[in-house]
Amino acid sequence: MTMNPEASTDADRAAKLLKAHRDSIDRLDAILVYTLAERFKQTQAVGKLKASHDLPASDPSREARQIERLEWLSKEADLDPEFAKKFLTFIISEVIRHHEILQK
Repeated sequence: MTMNPEASTDADRAAKLLKAHRDSIDRLDAILVYTLAERFKQTQAVGKLKASHDLPASDPSREARQIERLEWLSKEADLDPEFAKKFLTFIISEVIRHHEILQK
């Protein structure tokens, strides 16, 4: 049984491309994690400020503006706006939960 050298070359190219895509995904995942960590550091500072001045944990008008902004950004970035909205809604709910804990 003889192997087709072109098939092997195609498979090798595909494997290299797959590795390159996965390496890129791994870098982007790291960027996401570090970016989220930085975002939560900022929201923790906001939460402490709100707690020290008896401000409410939630700001519905800002949250609505942020969701609207993210939907616009997601369209610009060619990302599903519904996914972006769900993602930000989850983050906002976590931020509010942290703010409520700080107010106790």
